[in-house]
Amino acid sequence: MGNQTFWKEFILIGLSGYPKLEIIFFALILVMYLVILMGNGVLILASIFDSRLHTPMYFFLGNLSFLDICYTSSSVPSTLVSLISKKRNISFSGCAVQMFLGFAMGSTECFLLGVMAFDRYVAICNPLRYPVIMNKLAYVLMASLSWLSGGVNSIVQTTLAMRLPFCQNNIINHFLCEILAVLKLACADISLNITTLTLSNMVFLVLPLLIIFFSYMFILYTILRMNSAAGRRKAFSTCSAHLTVVIIFYGTIFFMYAKPKSREMPGGTQMQASEGLISMFYGVVTPMLNPIIYSLRNKDVQAAVKYLLRRRALINR
Repeated sequence: MGNQTFWKEFILIGLSGYPKLEIIFFALILVMYLVILMGNGVLILASIFDSRLHTPMYFFLGNLSFLDICYTSSSVPSTLVSLISKKRNISFSGCAVQMFLGFAMGSTECFLLGVMAFDRYVAICNPLRYPVIMNKLAYVLMASLSWLSGGVNSIVQTTLAMRLPFCQNNIINHFLCEILAVLKLACADISLNITTLTLSNMVFLVLPLLIIFFSYMFILYTILRMNSAAGRRKAFSTCSAHLTVVIIFYGTIFFMYAKPKSREMPGGTQMQASEGLISMFYGVVTPMLNPIIYSLRNKDVQAAVKYLLRRRALINR
């Protein structure tokens, strides 16, 4: 160990072997990132300035939109720079910051989706008690705890990962400082990291998913018992957007992490680079789709956006 080099920076391979694809994906990711900023920014402004959206559901939605902007802004700009300028090195501290932000945003989003499902459960299954249960103190506390727990989880995971010695090589087969890709470079025992990651997945993936599952089981049972067809349609429409976002979010996670990884195979480096590209692509697609999904069938959001546009037009005059 004493004769080995301990690296102070990393090199993100990305699509270095495919220069033509780099240009294509630079354009795609740039357009999608601009859509993310615009779509989620409009939702945040609508939830702030339109009094009709001053409810727990839209408060959580505003938090989700802000989270999506933070998540993509922590990774997309550096990825775009590496694609167009061929600058692929990232400092040790820069890698730690990128890892922390990505992990914190992902953990927080898991909890936010869980509390949003609980909010829909109370609204549909206990409508008369909804104002009491989901009072302002309660839903602000739920959102705050989601952000706090995600941050604490990320601090633990990032600290454990970045305290390791990296002396084998400094080449990361990814677009980002993704924690599993970084751990592969460590020249020390990573059993503690794997254990804490497993516990983290149980708390931040499995627990919110169970809350979402049981919430929607009770919601479905309540909807099927409704006598009014109009009432059933209204109840379903209030849940369909959130359920779609949940399916896309968890589908993306399982697609990226549940499938077997290419390791120690001919062409493994190229396959790992393509896996990194897919995870990056899906990491951008999901935040881009969220505001679109919530706007398509939601008349309140559509009315709020129209109100903002009219207000902007009057100000410009």
